[in-house]
Parts: sequence; structure tokens; C-alpha cells
Amino acid sequence: MPVSATNALRVAVLADSDTRWKWGALTARRLLPEDAEVRLDGYLLRGRATPTARQLEEVGVRADSLREVTAVQFLRAMREPREESYDVLVLALVGGGVQAMLHGLKRAWQGRPERPVVVTGYVGVVYEKLADGLLLRHGADLVLANSRQDAERFRAVYEGVGADAAAVTEVALPFLGGDPYTGAHDPYTVVFAAQPSVPESRKDRTYLLDRLIRHARLHPEREVLLKLRSRPGEHTTHLEELPYQKLAQKAGPLPPNLRLVYGNMGEVLDRTDLLVTVSSTAALESLHRRIPTVVLTDLGVREVLGNHHFTGSGCLASWDRLDAGHRPEPDPEWVARQGVAADGDYATAFDTARERIAKLLAQPGGLPPLTPYYTSETAPGYLPGILARHHLAPDGSPLPGAPAADKEPGPVRQIVRRAARGAYRHGVQRVAPVIRRMGEL
Repeated sequence: MPVSATNALRVAVLADSDTRWKWGALTARRLLPEDAEVRLDGYLLRGRATPTARQLEEVGVRADSLREVTAVQFLRAMREPREESYDVLVLALVGGGVQAMLHGLKRAWQGRPERPVVVTGYVGVVYEKLADGLLLRHGADLVLANSRQDAERFRAVYEGVGADAAAVTEVALPFLGGDPYTGAHDPYTVVFAAQPSVPESRKDRTYLLDRLIRHARLHPEREVLLKLRSRPGEHTTHLEELPYQKLAQKAGPLPPNLRLVYGNMGEVLDRTDLLVTVSSTAALESLHRRIPTVVLTDLGVREVLGNHHFTGSGCLASWDRLDAGHRPEPDPEWVARQGVAADGDYATAFDTARERIAKLLAQPGGLPPLTPYYTSETAPGYLPGILARHHLAPDGSPLPGAPAADKEPGPVRQIVRRAARGAYRHGVQRVAPVIRRMGEL
């Protein structure tokens, strides 16, 4: 199976946020035989959501090497001759980033007899921009679908535009696991899994926090946890303009049984008796462990919230029902279609993907060039803008003036970059909401 000169399989993961690093690194390990010796090299794409050291520590996924790069630097690293080439490359990026890398890599690997198998996919529930996101990922050797339902939807989109759908491969979320739920803890623990961008408005986020506070006061015998994704000033996959931490400060003294918590979601689920969310992927983690799980309907069941994905699940409910003691019962057929809590199936969820990668690596003469659906012929008004965001020309080459790819920035420039990133985050979380409110006057 391996292309590299040693017995170890070499895998690279390029990620643009903490959650995508977690998905990409864990996916990479699941894609390879469990008994294989693997070297994992991580690359963090420099941008607004580049994870901090704390976020990486919380994710808990280790790499043999880890470095922050620009898109041009990454492509240079992939182009330079190596004594040991990569066997698999996982692109754990937003759709536009995947598309830019596919075109950049196609050019970088011109004339190379061998190249890695390129894999991409989604971190969790796909509830918006389905066609847009999928077509931006087209061209990878494997486009991973986290469930049977997603695999069917992905193939339908590709076939509907006349694109090759052979790359779509059904797997599962790589971070599902933990012991199954066996009964109530002492104290009974309710966890609200917050999301950075859902809901978006101050009014809706304040409403959810108020209901959480009310639930804690109605049930003083329960421990109520507000599980947060990031600390103020940090960004994850999505922007968070109104962190719950700040809303909680303005809400006044919290009930003594309500706490704000961070940390690994799996560890929080270890002590959870009821998981509540709007549409977080945490709901799938919870369902996999058979923990009672509620997807809130208080703000409606709407595509913009993502909770429409859970129609038919048996998990939809309101805070009023939860306050009255409601415990949801998930629909087993719906759960099975999502690739979670299916007895025995999760252990083999990546078998098909492993087999496909082995066949691709064993292909005589190496793999053919990458062939994204979007080209200068199929999307001349869209593709150049996507590539330009990563300092690439329509042919995948670096644009004039692109950040230097052959040297690391000096200490002064690193300080300036960190300051600029902090200023950007301050603008998103402090200045932008004020301007928006002024515009509504």
C-alpha cells in the first residue's frame, strides 16, 4: 500500500480551524489500517480561524510535526522533491479552500509520476450550501460522506450537474465514541452545547441563555452546564460575534447550579444525562452514546438554524417540554441513516474508504491528475475569485505579490501578525455588532 520508502505510511493534513484539524487528523488515522505505522504531518492554514495552542491542546490530537503555513507555502512543500512522499493528503478546509488547493496541487504535481491520494469531506452535519460546498470539493479522489443519507445526497448533486460521483465514499464521523449511557448521574446533568454562529442574533442568543438560566432555577437539584466552543478572542470554524460568556456577564449572577465549561466534548458527555442544542454536531456524538438528546424548536425549525436536519429524529422539543421533564426517544431508523448508534456498524464504517485508498495507491503508473468540476471553462466568473483569495491565479500558480513561500516570517512580523489577528477578532466581536445596531436605528 505505501508509496513512501519506509514501512511507515506518511499522511498530511491541511486544516483551517480547530474543529477541522480534529476531523482531519482523526479521519486520517481511521483511513489507514489500524496496525499500520503512521507518520502524521499537520499543516495549519493561516487565517482568521487558525487555532491557538489552547484550542489544539483541547482537541487532543497529536501530530508528528505541526506548522502554520499560507496556501502558497503549503503548495511549495507539496511540490518540492522529498525522500519520502505522502501516501494520503486530507484537506480539512472550507469549500473554497479545498477548491484552491485542488487547482494548486494539480499544477504543483504536473509531471510527477506519483502523488498522494487526496481526501476531503465535512466536519459534521451538512445543512446549508449543499451544492456549492460539494462542487467546491469535487476533484478530490475521495469525498467523504458521514452517513448513508449524506452519501445519497452528495451523489445526486454531482450526477445532477454531470460531474463524476465516483469519489463519494460513505464513512462516519471519526470522533464518535465513548461509553454508552447507562443511567442518571448524581447530580443529574443537563448540557447545552452552544454554537458560534447558530443562532446569530443577540435577541435569539439571549433568549436561549435566559431559558437555560430558567431551567437551572426550576431544577436546583440538577447541574446545568453551558458547553462553550472557544474562549473570547478565539475563533473556530465559524465566527462568533456574540459569545455567550459576554451575554452571561450581562445576565447578572447565575444560579449556583449553572456553570460555563470548556474542554473536550467527549469528556463532557461522560457526565451528561441530557444534551440540548440547536443543531450542533454534538447531538450526533450524544446520540451515538445513546444519551437523551434534544434539538430545540423554540426558534422554529428552519434551514438557517440547521435543526431541520433533525426532522424525523424524534429529538425535536422545546424548553417548555424540557422544563416539564420531557425525555426524548430517538427514532432508530433515522439514527441508523446518520451513521450513529448502529450496533457493530461504526467499527467498520471506514472499511470501504480504506479499500479504495489501497486500490488507488496500488494503481500502476500512479494516479491521474486531479480534475475538479470547476475550471476556467465551466465557471469562468466564479473560480478566479475563489483562487485569488488564496493568492492563486486561475491556473493554480501563485499570483504576483503572493506571500513568500520559501521563508518563515521574522519575530517582528510574527508579533505584528498576532496583533492584526487580535484586532480582527476584536472587530468581529465588538465593533461589527455596534455598527450593525447603529444601522438598525
